[in-house]
Amino acid sequence: MNPPNPSDAPAAGAAVSRCPVAHGGPDGVTRLYGEGAAGDPYAIYERLRAEHGPVAPVLLEGDVPAWLVLGYRENRRVLENPRQFTRDSRVWRNWKEGRVEETSPLIQMVGWRPDCVSQEGEPHRRLRGAVADNLQAVAGRGIRRHITHFANKQIDAFASDGHADLVSQYAEYLPMLVLTRVFGLAESEGRQLAVSSVHVVKGGEEALVHNDRIVKILGELAERKREEPGSDFATGLIEHHAGLDEKEILNHLRLVLIAAHTTTSNLLARVLELVLTRPSRMAGLVSGQLNVSAVVEEVMWNTPPLVVCPGRFATTGLELGGKQVKEGDFLVLGLAAGNLDPEIRSGAAADLQGNKAHLAFSAGVHECPGQGVGQAIIETAVDVLLHRLHGLRLATDPDDLTSTASSWEARLDRLPVEFTPHHP
Repeated sequence: MNPPNPSDAPAAGAAVSRCPVAHGGPDGVTRLYGEGAAGDPYAIYERLRAEHGPVAPVLLEGDVPAWLVLGYRENRRVLENPRQFTRDSRVWRNWKEGRVEETSPLIQMVGWRPDCVSQEGEPHRRLRGAVADNLQAVAGRGIRRHITHFANKQIDAFASDGHADLVSQYAEYLPMLVLTRVFGLAESEGRQLAVSSVHVVKGGEEALVHNDRIVKILGELAERKREEPGSDFATGLIEHHAGLDEKEILNHLRLVLIAAHTTTSNLLARVLELVLTRPSRMAGLVSGQLNVSAVVEEVMWNTPPLVVCPGRFATTGLELGGKQVKEGDFLVLGLAAGNLDPEIRSGAAADLQGNKAHLAFSAGVHECPGQGVGQAIIETAVDVLLHRLHGLRLATDPDDLTSTASSWEARLDRLPVEFTPHHP
């Protein structure tokens, strides 16, 4: 793996943001949302870095103020010090003082829930242990067999056409189809859950409606698994020795489903984009001289599935990156900006081959526990695709690829390809 310097970023994609994410708010503070914003997220992060340094004031949906952490070292400090920067949003000053509505789309992402993401200390260890144990159990139950099954099923639908859009016909739904099998859900519910998960992360007026749909389906699943247990993730949470109550089970089903699908589908699309826009990556994978895991690491450095991670809350007043952060302030983690921080991406530090110290999975005690499952989905999905589709090539100019950005992510819109048609 040999990612380019920050001036070349985003490396995994030539995609340009079609729906930019920032424009001026009150007092000229940058908004990280909105259809009327100008510029792509990576350009915005670099402008903010030039203007403010490693920590910048921004506005989130509803013009809610927050600090965007841009520096790699500053991101690490926040992520690895839960006593100073907690994930428990009940200390959030704007929330406590009633300046954030319960119906705000932000609440779907940062509101307190009885899950491991919202907890610290012993409650966090207890709940995270239940999630991690069951994800490990799932990964050991032939998950690659399920991935291969659904990957082939998706490819069968377009193999005889000789062309496809690998976003809408492959990456967008494949992870959720695997998760339906892992959770013990019906395959028919996969597409609806995939759409709703993306809308929850995207935010906007529909986020609450889609969240309610997800909770309803997962609530019915939990009830069913209490009566008819199986060898699935839902049953594992119900029967875990940590003794999760009904609300804890439902909220962890929601957490894992949304986080696993949205990040994995986005990352899979970006990996396929890199393979199709960089001939050396395609040649290396086909010849066996390059592992899919190396390509995945390259993408996670340059275009991570979440460009901004919500969020942390300051437990005390302190200085961070030259800014005075007050107790109860909201901080969001610029994972993409941190990975491209010039301090770690210039000179000798720019050689990242084999370096897994990226921020794509967050860091510290809240680092993503589902990395193994996501990696398995992506690696298997890419392997199956390259073996099934001969003569696979991009069907448009790389410069014509576009992305749609929200506060938290930049999703590839489409990835049109051509290949030699064949009947499955």
